[in-house]
Amino acid sequence: MDSLSSKPFYHKLSHSLIAIALITVAIYLGQDILVPIAMAVLLAVLLRPMEGWLIRIGVPKVLAISIAVTAAVLIMAGVAILISMQLSDFSDEWPKLKRNINDAYRDIRRWIRREYSVSYRQQDQYIKKAQTETLENFQSAETLGIVTGPLGSIILIPIYVFLFLYYRAMLLHFMVVLFADKYKAQVMEIMGEIKTIIQSYMVGLLLETGAVALMNSVGLLILNVQYAILLGVMAAILNLVPYIGGLVATALAVMVTFINHPDGYTLAGVVGVFLTVQFIDNNLLVPLVVGSKVRINALVSIVGVLIGGALAGISGMFLSIPAIAILKVIFDRVEGLKPWGILLGDQTPEQANNNLFRLVKKKRKEASE
Repeated sequence: MDSLSSKPFYHKLSHSLIAIALITVAIYLGQDILVPIAMAVLLAVLLRPMEGWLIRIGVPKVLAISIAVTAAVLIMAGVAILISMQLSDFSDEWPKLKRNINDAYRDIRRWIRREYSVSYRQQDQYIKKAQTETLENFQSAETLGIVTGPLGSIILIPIYVFLFLYYRAMLLHFMVVLFADKYKAQVMEIMGEIKTIIQSYMVGLLLETGAVALMNSVGLLILNVQYAILLGVMAAILNLVPYIGGLVATALAVMVTFINHPDGYTLAGVVGVFLTVQFIDNNLLVPLVVGSKVRINALVSIVGVLIGGALAGISGMFLSIPAIAILKVIFDRVEGLKPWGILLGDQTPEQANNNLFRLVKKKRKEASE
């Protein structure tokens, strides 16, 4: 690692850019394999304290891992059942929703005919053409893979989690012996910090999601909004996707509320509830509950979320923040990569008591005199 400092800047920069390009291509091409593995790693680190506690009280290792994985699966299944029950209630209102949608559809058609002089017959032709193209896309083999892919990932993730927990010692040993002896202490420090960050982030994220779901549901129930619990839980789940998820959740809640409560006061109340919850979440829950372990600036977070979404969809958005946090831990401890760690962090030179800019200003002032 020390040899990196003797290399020219353009040499180090070119190697960094090539490495970034190769990693990006690998993630994009292998996302169906890498994303479930990454999700399983996060869950395995999250379940490790539970597994360790079971082993300490005398439970065999295989049984302890099985209990931890089963508990996680049951919790996720319970959330899925809750959402399904709410969706079933939502489906009972389908005739009313269909009638409201048809009324809005007729109003839109009349507006298009009046404003753009497009006849009803031409509109029907455009709609039929769009329907035909959509059906052709859904009947393709690629679409079938998109639909069945997540199902296969859901089945594989618990298996991956079990295997990661079972072979944890072997994987850690591999990471240590992968580097030279003089770097072993540094590697162990990095791995310990990564484990702490992932556990802190995942536990905090679960607590934050539960609190956001509760506040959303209570606020919507006070406004007497239908499907308040469904909208509150779905909004909390969407909020797991940083920055973008909150906007999508607000838009979804407003659209569903508009169908059943088209009056402006209720819509304004729904927007107010979500804005209030987002304010509390961003300024209180995230700093206190999620913790200060994930110290990433907002600019890098937003760009990272967008890049993650472009590479691996919604799963990539969710994984982007812990991935950036892990990279920052590595960059901060590897000579030659520390500038990248500064770029990812949220500490300004003023907060770090860095006199760099003061020295520059002082030299400029002396030169002008």
